[in-house]
Amino acid sequence: MLEAAARLFAEHGVEAVSMDQVAAAAGVGKGTLFRRFGDKSGLAAALLDTRERVLQEGILRGAPPLGPGAPADERLTSFVEAYLAYLLENLALIRMSETAVPGARYRIGAYRFWHRYVAILLAATPDPDYAAHALLAALSAEHVTAVLPELGEQRIRAGLVRLAESAVRLPGRAPKDATANPRSSG
Repeated sequence: MLEAAARLFAEHGVEAVSMDQVAAAAGVGKGTLFRRFGDKSGLAAALLDTRERVLQEGILRGAPPLGPGAPADERLTSFVEAYLAYLLENLALIRMSETAVPGARYRIGAYRFWHRYVAILLAATPDPDYAAHALLAALSAEHVTAVLPELGEQRIRAGLVRLAESAVRLPGRAPKDATANPRSSG
């Protein structure tokens, strides 16, 4: 069922494929598909599971800076870049899994993992849990889908890296590339 769904989604786009089409391509009844996955967002979440585990494994056991052994600021920047690559590669599926019902994104096990990880990296900030949610909001599939046509991948990536660097910066600690404030008048 997952192979049939992945093939159909790749060929026709996630939005254009119905559960009926997936069931027919998989050679199962529609009821079997619905019992197993609930709906198309459940099917999307199941397809994403393996892909998410690859990124999670890199975080837990991979080489620095994504994996253990690098300072928190480097790990956070590496995570943002790796997550964005994963997001862009799977944008339609992630968007569907995050927006199926109000608040779906925050109930997904992977989101809870990403949030916990980012909060740990932001432990030295005044409110790590909030800061993690705020940073992850910029990485939501709905947000990236909306701004991608206007900003493009490079601007989004650069902006997210700056956001991650500013989130992890401790009060009184200068940014890596301290430059003049662009808002200053002089």
